[in-house]
Parts: sequence; C-alpha cells; structure tokens
Amino acid sequence: MNQAIFLDRDGTLIKDNGYIGQIKEVEFYSFTFDCLKMLQGKYLLFIITNQAGVGKGLITLDEMHEIHRHVLTKLTEQQIKIREIYFCPHAKEDNCRCRKPNPYFLNIAKEKYQLDIQNSYVIGDHPSDVELAINAKANGIYLLTGHGQKHYQEVKNHFPYVKITRNLKSASDHILKQ
Repeated sequence: MNQAIFLDRDGTLIKDNGYIGQIKEVEFYSFTFDCLKMLQGKYLLFIITNQAGVGKGLITLDEMHEIHRHVLTKLTEQQIKIREIYFCPHAKEDNCRCRKPNPYFLNIAKEKYQLDIQNSYVIGDHPSDVELAINAKANGIYLLTGHGQKHYQEVKNHFPYVKITRNLKSASDHILKQ
C-alpha cells in the first residue's frame, strides 16, 4: 500500500492571501518546492482544500480552476507530481460531505491509489485539517503559517497529541525522520 501526504493549499503551500482569484495573488513559500521534492520520494502527494470563496460568490469556479492550473504548472516545472487536487467549493453553511474535516476525499483517494491512510499525513494551518486527519485516522500536522497562529490555542487545547510545527519545512523534516 502507498503512503500519502494530503496538503492544504493556502497557508501551507502558498501564502494565504484571502480568497485568491487571480494568479498574481499566488505566492509560494520559499521552502515549498524543496520540501515537496523530498517528500515525494516516499509519499504520493495530494492537495486538499476548502474553497469557500466559490460558494460565497467571491471567486468563480473558473478562477479557482485557473489558480489550480497555475499551482500545478509551477509544481510540475519543479518536477513535483501532485496526484490530484481535491477541492470543496461550498460554503461552510452548506454542510456538504466534501468539506474538510469530512474524510470524503481521503476515502476516494484511499480506494483509487491503494493508500495506507494510517501511515499517511494531513498537513495544514486550520483546525479542520487536524480534524480531517483524526476523522480519517491519519497523522495530522498543524502548521503555524497562514491561519495557524490565529487558531494555535484552539488546536493546542483540543488536540494536544497532534504535531504542531512552524511551517511545511519543519513538518517535512519531522516526517522524513520517522
């Protein structure tokens, strides 16, 4: 069975610049490419992202797809292979089944790619990323980039056994030492 890493998009791979609807707003962290290159040696890489801006009418589905094409192009140029981008375009109030922390997309990926979820990781900067890991029985790593500082106490108090790291670089170092 394959091991995987499910990466949040905004605040994890790229800077969280709000509801990103234009390519000029996409800003990769300086360490993103190096981290993903190291991780893909052992893990299949996926992006899993809630894009409530679509559901709220702040960005269009086409704009979101254009951002995803741009992100994939930049990663491909660095010889980084993302197997799938899973996205929820709904607002939180929609109570859909695909929004993190529901494990809907992890379950799809598990079947399609024969994944060992218990030895896989979910990495992100929102409590929903940690909750997704718990709900799917994966390993969660909470980042202090993006919205991470804002929700730090919430995660620290409610999920004391979840690994908390400064950024994707320190999360990658932790994973590769395991």
